Amino acid sequence: MIVLLFFVGIWYFSLFSQTFFQHRYAAHHAFTMSKFWERFFFIFAYITQGSSYMSARAYAIMHRMHHAYTDTAKDPHSPNFSSNLFSMMWRTKKIYASILNGKMAIEERFAKNLPEWPRFDKWANSKVSKLLWSLGYILFFILFASSPWLYLLLPLVILMGPFHGAIINWFAHKYGYKNFRLSNTSHNLLFVDILMLGESYHNNHHKHPSAINFGNRWHEIDPVYPVILLLRWLKIIRIAKPALLRIA
Repeated sequence: MIVLLFFVGIWYFSLFSQTFFQHRYAAHHAFTMSKFWERFFFIFAYITQGSSYMSARAYAIMHRMHHAYTDTAKDPHSPNFSSNLFSMMWRTKKIYASILNGKMAIEERFAKNLPEWPRFDKWANSKVSKLLWSLGYILFFILFASSPWLYLLLPLVILMGPFHGAIINWFAHKYGYKNFRLSNTSHNLLFVDILMLGESYHNNHHKHPSAINFGNRWHEIDPVYPVILLLRWLKIIRIAKPALLRIA
């Protein structure tokens, strides 16, 4: 039971960090925050994502490329150019690493208004950091796993961030329904998205990338939306203008 609760906690906290900080804030600048709170969420993302922590800067650049080049050969994570889910994940990993390590030329339009903390990202993305987190997860499972079957969850815990991304980037470009007719293959994967915290409303998101609410129809519940409204009420964030960032 403890391991299952831990898995559920990691699932939702790491996913929240990704959709709130790296996706909606860093990539789309849907809201703004002070430097103090930006650093706070850098650390929060590191704690919640652990071994699968992603640089907000590198994630934002890669995701902006996805919106600009959806379904083309330049799309960092299009299922159209990978034979299976895992080959797509590997291709995305290599592109992410190239961006992170400055080995890829980045168009100027993708590098605007990015949250940056180079020293922190250098440690958080280091092999030592990822190894320490992985060892911590393994030790936790050794101490609390009540059945050998629970160890099947361990690889998912270690690779939680890439796993979350793969679900949307693979399946939401193949299956589901559409609210909007767009010139890409984006779909809404789930009718009520509690599992992916609104991320599976991918067709909606491609239509309105900077929206703070990924839901569009009455049944499309985005659990992160009320959290964003609460953080605005607490004056932790400020809602940006809808047209603040456009990726053509």
